[in-house]
Amino acid sequence: MSKTKTIIKNGSVVGAGNKEIAIIDSRIAEVADKIEAGAEDRIIDASGLTIAPAFVDVHVHLREPGFGYKERIETGTMAAARGGYTTVCPMPNLNPVPDSVENLKVQQDIIDRDAKIEVLPYAAITIGRKGEELVDIASLVGKVCAFSDDGSGVQHDSMMERAMSEAVKYDQLIAAHCEVEELLFGGYIHDGEYAREHGHRGICSKSEWEQVRRDIEIAERLGCRYHVCHISTKETVELIRQAKARGVKVTCETGPHYLIFTDMDLQEDARWKMNPPLRSVEDRAALIEGIKDGTIDMIATDHAPHSIEEKSRGLKDSAMGIVGLETAFAAMNTHLVKTGVITLERLVELMSINPRKVFRIEGGINPGDRADIVLLNTEREWRVDSSKFFSLGKITMFDGREMVGDVAMTIHRGEVVYENNNK
Repeated sequence: MSKTKTIIKNGSVVGAGNKEIAIIDSRIAEVADKIEAGAEDRIIDASGLTIAPAFVDVHVHLREPGFGYKERIETGTMAAARGGYTTVCPMPNLNPVPDSVENLKVQQDIIDRDAKIEVLPYAAITIGRKGEELVDIASLVGKVCAFSDDGSGVQHDSMMERAMSEAVKYDQLIAAHCEVEELLFGGYIHDGEYAREHGHRGICSKSEWEQVRRDIEIAERLGCRYHVCHISTKETVELIRQAKARGVKVTCETGPHYLIFTDMDLQEDARWKMNPPLRSVEDRAALIEGIKDGTIDMIATDHAPHSIEEKSRGLKDSAMGIVGLETAFAAMNTHLVKTGVITLERLVELMSINPRKVFRIEGGINPGDRADIVLLNTEREWRVDSSKFFSLGKITMFDGREMVGDVAMTIHRGEVVYENNNK
């Protein structure tokens, strides 16, 4: 007895041209020029749309447990689906911190109950993310996507060495927020021209790249898989480029905002405040070169929702972080693809294919792959209106801006989890 299929027709697969895709039981069953449909089969008409493997964001903050007034796993994963994502990896700055099997279970229970897409949590590197005591990595293997103290850099060289030594034993990935705290000097935006002109305290670039340099040295010596979160400086790009040339197992991500804006775009408004901060024109140029030459492996949003009250205190006193899941593809398509900086195929590599490879997440557009698929309208023009976001977080510098390109449909495990009625 034949099984009912879902068939995507009339679309163009990124890198392969016009193809039809059949899905059975959450898997891609067939990719061909023409697939015959039965009377009971479900047809998705992708006319005028581009078909790609759905996006993966390895750096989000879903805020549960502990901070559900900022975001919930339900709302965050709805926002992700709207942005074309079917897998997100939430960071461990939570309460309780996922630093043990018991504490991780608190988060996992909410994921199991409320998530609309796949959520693969991180575990912390150190107990309480305090940098003083290593978590029991062995007990968490298979339950998390990687280990990170995101929001805090691991300050002590010996602790990072111990963490990487344990990670190597179990072939685990260490993902680092790199920040030397003694170099911050109370800064809250980039230590550059805007800070000097407007009397703000700056965060120097060395606070990032100095810890990246240290971590690369340890990872190279131990053979650890090492991933650098949200890179923002030209020095970091060059350190990673050189390390890759030497064969170090290092990967990295940057965010859409670092590829579009610089510190000279700043306004006296917390929509422009995040950590790391928007850097200089030279830093942005280096990041763009890094995504063009393969030094930068992926784009991750660092989706970091806060309450309106927490973001209403100006540049100095507001919380750091902006939301990004619902605008990432459109922003990158508008500012990088439509301007000829990179191709759409390269953008899909950065947002889908590479994060799957590095974090070992299944999916693709081949028979047998899990049917996690996004349909993209690369030409749709629209204006960002954060009041319509699924996310509880509404703070983004893209609010009110015109975009080209949008997500028409997101399919997770063969089921439609988001459809844009304006596609």
